[in-house]
Amino acid sequence: MAIRVLLVDDQPLLRTGFRMILEAEGDIAVVGEAGDGLQAIDQVRALQPDVVLMDIRMPRMDGVEATRQITGPGRDGPAKVLVLTTFDLDEYVVEALRAGASGFLLKDAPAVELVQAIRVVAAGEAMLAPSITRRLLDKYADHLPSGEEPVPDALHTLTEREVEVLKLVARGLSNAEIAADLFVSETTVKTHVGHVLTKLSLRDRVQAAVYAYESGLVRPGAQ
Repeated sequence: MAIRVLLVDDQPLLRTGFRMILEAEGDIAVVGEAGDGLQAIDQVRALQPDVVLMDIRMPRMDGVEATRQITGPGRDGPAKVLVLTTFDLDEYVVEALRAGASGFLLKDAPAVELVQAIRVVAAGEAMLAPSITRRLLDKYADHLPSGEEPVPDALHTLTEREVEVLKLVARGLSNAEIAADLFVSETTVKTHVGHVLTKLSLRDRVQAAVYAYESGLVRPGAQ
């Protein structure tokens, strides 16, 4: 089954470029396009895409609010949102991740990265590039906890190993990298990640990373 993709961007030329790249792949099908957030919500309901490639700055309704309505509480459809941002990291990206986006991608990323990101998100994983994540969180360091605040009660539900895994997820490590770091199998890591998401009521690894920083468990710049 091909991955069904909806393109959302207010620039028609960009949508055309993305379409040409994606339709060259045998396992991806572009099922529709939208020029703003309101159109995106309507198209998601009508077309039931697997992945929504979502711009942030658009007229009528921006990508953050559209993401919130597409992936928010009570939404059990298949659509996952991959947010597009500019090289200097749009200030709304954090809000998009909080709203339920499964990751973010630079608009000038190579075609191979765009295709891979869509496959990753469609598979239920999160697009969490370590270098971009670190820059993003450093950029917003002043708005994140200092680490001196009380630890949220929810964190006490995690085992010591699950806390270790959460910290490594927040650093942007993949399951394979975490497995190597902790000297365990990749299957064991997947199990730990699943437990963390369930216990903290989080959607995916991206929200887990944001939670780790917002809770003060991890601080920007810390290793």
